[in-house]
Formats: sequence, structure tokens, C-alpha cells
Amino acid sequence: MQKLCVKSFSISIDGYGAGPNQSLENPLGEGGQELHQWFYPTKTFQQKVLGKEDGTSGIDNEFAEKGFENIGAWIMGRNMFSPYRGTPNADWKGWWGDNPPYHFPVFILTNHKRESIEMEGGTTFHFITDGINVALKKAFDAANGKDVRLGGGVDIIRQYLLARLIDELHLAISPVFLGKGENLFSNLDLISLGYKKVKHVLTDNAMHVIIKKTD
Repeated sequence: MQKLCVKSFSISIDGYGAGPNQSLENPLGEGGQELHQWFYPTKTFQQKVLGKEDGTSGIDNEFAEKGFENIGAWIMGRNMFSPYRGTPNADWKGWWGDNPPYHFPVFILTNHKRESIEMEGGTTFHFITDGINVALKKAFDAANGKDVRLGGGVDIIRQYLLARLIDELHLAISPVFLGKGENLFSNLDLISLGYKKVKHVLTDNAMHVIIKKTD
């Protein structure tokens, strides 16, 4: 059965998944880069994202690798794709250059219609204005039986959690405080929603936590 999964989503000790004031200069918000220090050195990031051949192995990389296993499509929010608000910038095609690291269909939730963008390497960005359920159905159909990865940001993950549509989450809790930004857990009762922690692993750079839906 296909699953909707959150993989390698980094948050701070105080629960923030992005810093404030996202911009072209700060795509993860102010201080947001600090959340991903566990991920940047890994072979998975260096090879899949940067196209290099080096990188670290070990537990952090193992979790990063699992984030790409059996994935056939992605879903993300508009803020993950673009720093622009309001009417889309027609020249903007994402943060990742001509060959994004996804290599699958990516469904972007937005309030503004835009034609799909076909990129190099098998990535096509589709813009969905009809809400989270429509995006999920389209992503499942496009994934051809494989799972769908929900890339974030925080608001989109919260929407899918509140609808109990996420089957599994891997959160990487980085040993930093942000103090402000977008908080994943604000007024969110995961126990009442039917989620439980099933595994946690501590490394020098993060606490990896696996959360699953109980029914």
C-alpha cells in the first residue's frame, strides 16, 4: 500500500522547522541553515544534491539515504519552491538549477495557478490550487505504486498531520534553538491525532525520531 511519508525533516530543539523572514538570500529563513548541519556533510547530500563524489557515511547518511527509497513523487508547499509571494515570477524555476535533485514529479501546493515546468533529469513541477487531498491523489497516481514524500514546509506538514494523511515521519532534531520562525508542534496534539514515536537514534549532529500513525 502506498504511503505518504515525511523524510529527513529537520527541526530545532524548540520545534522550529524554518527560521523567520524567508528570502532569496535566506531560503530557509534566518538561522534555518543551522537545522541541516547533520545533512550537509553526508554522501546523500553531497552526491544527490551537489553532484559531488565525496561525503560522510554513518547513521546520519543512512537516514538521509532512506529518504529516497521507494519514492515515486513529492509534495511541497509554495515556500519550498519559491521566495516570491503573490503572482508567480514566471522566470523562477526553483532553487536547484536546471537539474533539480528530485527526478520525479513534484506537486506544489499554491494559491496561484501556473503551468507545469518540465526540468532536466525527470523532475516536473506541477502547481496544485485545489488543496492537500487533490495534491495527494495526483502524487499517488504519478508515483506508480511507490510512496510519496512530503517535503514541507512546516505549514503543509501540519495540514497533512491534522488530516491524519501522513503515515510516517522522520524528524531530525538538530541541537540548536531558533526561538522564532515556523513551529511544527504549535497547538498540535499528535497523540490525539493517533501518532506515536516508534524509534529514536542519537548521533553527534541530530536526534533522529521516527513517528508513525497508529491505525
